Amino acid sequence: MASSRIQATVRQLSKTYKKKTRFEIGIATELPTAYKKFWREWKVLKPAAVHFIPQESKWKRDDITGETLPVQNIPLPLKYPAEIHEGIWGGEAVIKGFQKRDPNRRRVPHYWVPVLKRTVVKSEVLNTHLSVTVTDRTIKLINDHYGFDHYLLKTPACDLVSMLALKLKKQILTELMNGCPRHANNPEKQKSVYEEYKTYLSSYTPEEIEWYGLTWYEALNKVAKLKEAANKPVPLKHMYRKKLIENLQAKESQNDTSTSDIASTTSWLAKMNPFGKKDEA
Repeated sequence: MASSRIQATVRQLSKTYKKKTRFEIGIATELPTAYKKFWREWKVLKPAAVHFIPQESKWKRDDITGETLPVQNIPLPLKYPAEIHEGIWGGEAVIKGFQKRDPNRRRVPHYWVPVLKRTVVKSEVLNTHLSVTVTDRTIKLINDHYGFDHYLLKTPACDLVSMLALKLKKQILTELMNGCPRHANNPEKQKSVYEEYKTYLSSYTPEEIEWYGLTWYEALNKVAKLKEAANKPVPLKHMYRKKLIENLQAKESQNDTSTSDIASTTSWLAKMNPFGKKDEA
C-alpha cells in the first residue's frame, strides 16, 4: 500500500517538474515557429532505413527452430563524422559494430565506412555545376528523382543530414521564391524552370525558407542579432540634434508670422495717418 502511494507521488512530481526542452531555455524561447518546424524535420523525424531492411510484420517464424519471435526493427548505431557535412552521402554513415574474424577468437571492434567518390552534379535552378563528394546511393537517389534539384527538394532534412545539402536546398528554395533570377538572360528557360519546380514552394512560407538549414548556434546567433537591431540604443547627440532643428524651425515660423503681422499693421496705420504720403492715382 505504501509503495503504491510512493509511486503515485513520484509520478505526480515527475509531471509537476517536467524537464524543459531546449526551446524553453534562455534565448531559445524567442526562436520562431519556422525554425522549430525545420528542427523537427531535421532532428525529430525518424530517417528512412538505409543500412537494414525493416520488416512490416510484428512476428516472424524462425526457419530452423520454427519458434515464433517478435520483430524488432532496431536501427543500427550510426556515427556521423564532421566530414559528412562536406559532402552528400545519401543517408549513409559510419557503422560501428563488431566483426568475428576468427571462429576460435573473440570478436573485435570494426567500423564500416561508405565508399566515397568525387563527382559533378548540375543544379538547374541555380544554373551551375557543383563538384561534391557522394556515395553510390546518392547517385542512385539523384537518378531515381530525375535530377539533383528534385532529390534535394523532395528529401526531408532528416535523410539529407549533411549541412552542405541543407544549405543547397535552402539556396534553391530562395532562388525559386525570387523567380529564378539566375536565368534572367534567358526568359524562356527561366519560365520553364520556375514552372517545373514551383510546386515545392507550397510546402514553405518565406519565413520558413529564411530559417531553413540553420544549425542550432546559427539560429541563436540570428535571434540575438535581430534582438540587438530592434533594441539598438540611439545616441543622445542624434536626439539633441533633432530637437534643436525642430526648435529652430518653430522659431523661424514664429518670426515669419510676426513679420507678416507687423507689415500688415504698418500698412493699416499708414492709411489712417492724414499727414502720411499717399499714393497718387
